[in-house]
Parts: sequence; C-alpha cells; structure tokens
Amino acid sequence: MCDTRMSTAPGTLGKKIYQLIIGRLDGDNIGDSAYEEKIRALVQKGIGGFIIFGGTREAVRSFLRTLRPGADIPLFLASDIERGMGQQIRGTTLFPCQMALAAALDIRNAEVEILFDRAVQEIARESKAVGINMPLIPVLDVNQNPDNPIICTRAFSDNPETVALFGSRTIRTLEREGLLSCAKHFPGHGDTAVDSHISLPVIRKSLEEFMALDLLPFQYAVSADVSSIMIGHLRVPVFDDRPASLSRPVVTALLREKLGFEGLIMTDALNMHALKGYGNVSVLCINAGVDILLHPPDPDQTVGEVVRAIEAGDISEQQIDTAVSRILRHKKKIEERTEPDVEYTSNEALAARIFEMSITLVKDTPGVLPLSQKDKVSVLFCGDASFFPDSPLRNFYGKASVLSRTDERDEMQGHVHDEVAVFAIFTSVAAWKGSSGIHEEELSLIRKLSRRAKRSVVLSFGSPYVLRHFRDADILIAAYDVSEQAQHAVIRCLEGRRGFYGRLPVRLNFGQ
Repeated sequence: MCDTRMSTAPGTLGKKIYQLIIGRLDGDNIGDSAYEEKIRALVQKGIGGFIIFGGTREAVRSFLRTLRPGADIPLFLASDIERGMGQQIRGTTLFPCQMALAAALDIRNAEVEILFDRAVQEIARESKAVGINMPLIPVLDVNQNPDNPIICTRAFSDNPETVALFGSRTIRTLEREGLLSCAKHFPGHGDTAVDSHISLPVIRKSLEEFMALDLLPFQYAVSADVSSIMIGHLRVPVFDDRPASLSRPVVTALLREKLGFEGLIMTDALNMHALKGYGNVSVLCINAGVDILLHPPDPDQTVGEVVRAIEAGDISEQQIDTAVSRILRHKKKIEERTEPDVEYTSNEALAARIFEMSITLVKDTPGVLPLSQKDKVSVLFCGDASFFPDSPLRNFYGKASVLSRTDERDEMQGHVHDEVAVFAIFTSVAAWKGSSGIHEEELSLIRKLSRRAKRSVVLSFGSPYVLRHFRDADILIAAYDVSEQAQHAVIRCLEGRRGFYGRLPVRLNFGQ
C-alpha cells in the first residue's frame, strides 16, 4: 500500500525546492544530539532525502526509523553500495566489486545467473533491513581507459554488452525488491584518466563511438525500467561544451528525448570539484532538466539560490513543479514493508564463495604453483601501504617485507634471491585519490627484483591493469579487490586448495 502522505504536493515554493535535494547524512555522527537535530530540521523543511555514509547497522536503522515519521512526504534514503551494504555500514556484508562479479559469474550460464541474482537480492534485502530505499547502483560505465582513477574495478567490464547485461539484470532485481535503482554515470565515465572529484574530465569521442560503447548500457537500463539515472560531471564536446550535469543537450535532448527516459534524473554529488568555476551549479542543473540535486554542500543555501533564480526569472516555477511531480510519482513506488530478516552469516558465505570464484590466473608457468614450501617464499608488499598491516599474507609465508620505491635495501634483495618472490600489489579506487595504479619507480623496482628471484608471482589486489607491466613474471593473478576476503581466496588458490575460476573481464595490453 502506498503512503497516504503522498496525496498532496508540498505547498510552498521553498518546500518544493527542498524536495529536489538529497543531502548528506553521516552515520558516524548519529548519537550527537546537535547533528541529529540538524538532520531533523532539514526533514521539517521538506528535504527530499539523504545519502547515507558510514555508521553501524543498528545505529543507522534506529535513526532512520525515528526520522521517517517526521517527513510529510517519504524520504529518498540513498547510499553508494556498489559492494553491498558493507561498503558503507558496519555490521553488514561486503560483497565483491562489480568487476569481480563479472570475473566470477558468467550470467549467460543459467546456473551462475541464479547465483548473481541471489547476490543482488541479498544486497537489496540488507539495504531494506537498514532502511535504504534508493541504492545508487549499478555503475554502467564501460571502463575503456586502464588508467581510470575513479571507475576501474567499479565497472563490470570494458565490454559494453557485458556491462549492459550485468547492469540491466541488477536493475530488474532491485526493482522487483521494491527499491529504486540508479544507473550511473551518464553519458559514460569509463574513458578518462581524470577523477571528476578533483577536476573536470573531457572525453573526446565521435557520436558514433559514444552510441556504440558508452550509451549502450544506459539504453539497456532504460528498457529495464531503471528508476533513476545519475549524470556524471564530465565534458563531452560532441554533445556540449558544458559539463554533462549542466548540459540541456545531454540531460534533456539526449537522455530524456532521444533515449526516451521517463524516470528521475539526478546529478552526481555537487560537492565535487569538477564543477568549480561554474557559478550557481544548482540553477544550471535544474535548467538542464535535472530532477534531483545530490549532495550539495549546503542544502539551505542551495534552496535560497534557487528561490532567487526563480524570482529573477532565471528558472520558471513550472520547471520545479515538473521535477516535483516526477519525484512524487517515484516516491509512490517506495512501499512501506516490514524490514526483512537477513541471514548475515549466510551472506558472508555467499560473498566469500564469489570472491573465490573471481580470482583469475592471468598468466601461468608450469611448475610454479602451488606454493607448498612456505619457507622458500618471500612476500613483498607494494602499492597502497594502508592495506599492509592487516594483510593475511603477512603471517602466512615465512618472509614479508614492505617494498620501498626509493630504497633497494640489501636485506630485501636477499629475500628474493633464489626463492619464489610474491609481489602483493594493493591498489584502490577512491574519490579524491586521483590514481588507481602504482608509481613508476615502484614498477621499475618490482621488475628489477623479480628478475633476481628464481620464480616470480605478481598478485594484483585491486586494479587488474597493473599486471600489464609485468609480462615477464612467471605467474600473474588478478583479485580485483583489496578486502581480506579476496586475500584469503588468493591464499587458498596459491596453496592449491582452490582452483582458479575467474575470467578476465577486461583486456590487458602487455605492451604498455
């Protein structure tokens, strides 16, 4: 049954504009009375919803339960959960990233297809158990640039058809579960080496290339009745000189009219630096045809700016009414359901199974694996040092060192002499980081040390693209993920307790 509060639209201009906004809610600040009061005040003003970052399962669930009754119109409760609720909320399940899912699961196979559906269904159930009704998934970017710092393993593949099939199946499962899915980042963030959190990417392609590659997954998404599509902060000159999120030719002419999308159009987060220097971005986004302003730095300030723009004739109130009407229509789809009982232990086992299935043997040399003589193996940690201290690899093999890209110490050289040298490279995709690879000095040092070893094994925890730099290594293994689950899965494969079942979802050019 639909919520009875949906019978009337917000009355005042201010309340209508607040409906266009999804603000930020920090779960780790729950319990701070001043912070909670600030959030409740936004609800009273009529804010459209919140995007939730962090917090514990019980704290977030409890707070959202108390928050919802105070809203005259149901709230969009969104979260970036590309790797399941465990990506944001402690006490929930961390699933493999999208690229790992594509490596593990061939959804053209009927049996494996069921396993993928089950994983998405459990992500949906955990979302509902916490109170999330708008998971901001799936990522439909086709990752065509191996140096992409912000998409990379968040994408299913570099193949548009693969992305389209996984993405549309995700959407249908989420929608069947009564959730509002969100495809991102239109018109395609996969072919750039620039993080839009930091600066504005420019993607120079022909219209034909965009239609055949980047837009194909979004066409599938529209056909799958995706509830919302997120516009990326990126400039595509073939469509417009303005960033896509500010562009009427992209938002209205391309997405709304050419692709026939009738759902909600939202911006990517408005606190990102890609839009710096563009003035009143909220007004520009609304004029482009956007319905939802995601994560503006200050919701109250944003409402004031839009009100002044209407008064100055820069926006018509009809544009606001059109967006509100679409928002209300989609909020009727949010069913008030009893929170499902989630078997978190079972979900951990499901996630672990998929992690194991994703581990990919990219290059094999007979006679190297399994690594049965632990005292003959040295592990060298490379890349992002934040993952080294808690790595299960640290204590599993006899010797472990941290590779320094500026220091070739004698004892480190000794560790790899006449042994199997295992280079565990950790990379991660994160907002504001600016890179998904490792430094050139570190690449050079790994190559040098691997030549001194009797046998060399390169493990990629994170971006599989780093493997393209080590064509001469004896063994190359892609794990796609930095999590402890992925590391335990790799250890089982190295020991020979598990086979390698993953398939590489992207092409690696070993000439680079």
